[in-house]
Amino acid sequence: MTKYVTILNGEQYEVEIDKDGNILLNGERREVDFLALGPSLYSIITDYKSLEVVIDDEAGNVSVLMGGRLYETQVLDERALLMAMRKGGLGGGSGEVHAPMPGLIVAVPVEIGQEIQQGQTVVILESMKMQNELKSPIDGVVQAINVTAGQTVDKNAILVVISPPSEE
Repeated sequence: MTKYVTILNGEQYEVEIDKDGNILLNGERREVDFLALGPSLYSIITDYKSLEVVIDDEAGNVSVLMGGRLYETQVLDERALLMAMRKGGLGGGSGEVHAPMPGLIVAVPVEIGQEIQQGQTVVILESMKMQNELKSPIDGVVQAINVTAGQTVDKNAILVVISPPSEE
């Protein structure tokens, strides 16, 4: 059985996958049919629902586009989890918001100097005919905005930079 820890919106989930592809999420069995349709495109059937999902994995930082929403998460196997814990824990993360795929900037609903909360929308990106709300990975202050509405961007372009709030 392979074990992973996934961190999504600051919450930690334990995922176990056995050799037959059975999945346990936090100890609860889940029925999931998972089929690769392309390099980053997958079909998932769970709870009698069919979903098309775009998954992009960059060194354990995983971007998942599902149902028009973008989820940023970390996925760590047991060894990577142990190493992260020895380095002082999980999370933290960068304050950079990257384009998970090429697209068109629809809106940037934040301003430089604005205080924002983790999970707050900082950019709306249109890609594959869907609008995706890109959210702040941390609480902080907007330091830089590198894009404007109407601009096209490449995958991994740095769109917005957020610095952690100053501790006074």
